[in-house]
Amino acid sequence: MQVKIEESWGRRLSQEFTKPYFAELAAFVRKEYASGVCYPPGGKIFNAFAQTPFDQVKVVILGQDPYHEAGQAMGLSFSVPEGVALPPSLRNIYAEIQRELSIVPPASGDLTRWARQGVLLLNATLTVRQGQAASHQRRGWEIFTDAAIQALAREREHIVFLLWGAYAGQKAQYIDPQRHLVLRSAHPSPLSASRGFFDNHHFQLCNDYLIKNGLTPIRW
Repeated sequence: MQVKIEESWGRRLSQEFTKPYFAELAAFVRKEYASGVCYPPGGKIFNAFAQTPFDQVKVVILGQDPYHEAGQAMGLSFSVPEGVALPPSLRNIYAEIQRELSIVPPASGDLTRWARQGVLLLNATLTVRQGQAASHQRRGWEIFTDAAIQALAREREHIVFLLWGAYAGQKAQYIDPQRHLVLRSAHPSPLSASRGFFDNHHFQLCNDYLIKNGLTPIRW
């Protein structure tokens, strides 16, 4: 794995690249990509950082790991490339936006338009083996992405963290709620969306907070 990360993030995370866990992680990822099909494509592994530089982050949406079927993963949590059918969780995200804000969702599931407005679409694990969900978890990615979350929480102010599901909710421990807005709910997956994701008002609350703190709201 060739580590090529956006410059502003590289300055904050450069120490991670020198740690033993990251050397082991890089070796594992190289072997996985060499021996079988993995996602996202190698050039997209750090896409979340490339699309949303450190100083431009206004919102963080945390996923768990990339989509593991062909053509879906693009290095942005919950996002799929133009022309790919919407996965169930993204359909529910769009449905909630429409319910809250009366915005008719687009046909495209490419969320790059959010990322370029300051929404960091970060998966806790950045790679996955084809057809095997969670296959690259607990190999070191979580340490790396936790470091990214902690850097944001420590150096920045007035970021909205949207933590959906129990796994994402664990990251609240790194975030000072006096400096940032932390919004937690059930995950948008069909298995849990009806237990607290729907009607969570997170998109409206997020924009209200950004406006209150003199920031441009997100065009969801």
